[in-house]
Amino acid sequence: MGVEPARQRAARDQHLHRRLGGAAVVREQIRAFRSKLKGWDTSIVVAVVIWIVLRSYLIEAFRIPSASMENTLLVGDFLFVNKAIYGGALEIPFTGLRFLRVPGYAEPRRDGIVVFRSVEDSTPNLNIVKRVIGEGGDTLQMVHDTVYRNGRRLEEPYALHLLEQTREPDFRLAQIRAWQLPHYVGRDAAHYHPTTHDWGPVVLSAGHFFVMGDNRDESYDSRFWGFLPRSHIVGKPVIIYFSIATDPLRIRWNRILRRPK
Repeated sequence: MGVEPARQRAARDQHLHRRLGGAAVVREQIRAFRSKLKGWDTSIVVAVVIWIVLRSYLIEAFRIPSASMENTLLVGDFLFVNKAIYGGALEIPFTGLRFLRVPGYAEPRRDGIVVFRSVEDSTPNLNIVKRVIGEGGDTLQMVHDTVYRNGRRLEEPYALHLLEQTREPDFRLAQIRAWQLPHYVGRDAAHYHPTTHDWGPVVLSAGHFFVMGDNRDESYDSRFWGFLPRSHIVGKPVIIYFSIATDPLRIRWNRILRRPK
């Protein structure tokens, strides 16, 4: 009788040891899994940070949605844009939130193509592509579709004029006059009535640029909304990496790897 309880206790102790040992194994597995999760968390955070830096500061892909830069850039062109060249603020993807402005290594140049954020409150995160026509301190004027910069006529082989000159709606003419009048340096400001084809002379404010689309009759640009602040410039298009036409649907092989100029 006395031997049996001892055996039972031994069996119970062995069973309990196995249970405790199993629990210890489970706890160890849980700790290992949590450790892996922490490692994954770190990897994810690092990947997100790298993505933010690459997308915000180094290079980003853009697609041309409109005809405003034809024939230099066509609808369906896909571009890589150098965002490091002019510097800018890092941006949290999909939020529009910007922080930590990083300096660039060059400044936008006259006659060059730039990508910039819209200056209009209704589209603050819209990226636009246009050509720089003038910079701070320049005097610009347009006479019958011909641009003059600091009194000299610009040679613009890229400019495209497809439509006959037509009168803009009155609200557009009022919009143009409203922003230009404070910068107008011509005679008789009271009778100054600019259009998209005839305007100026106006003097650009420091730290600002005047941009226009190469397709002058299909571009909503500085003629309408005014000077572009330097802080809105995002980068410079460097290469067309893909191009597709829709009517008919086809790949434009001759445009791939072309540098926009």
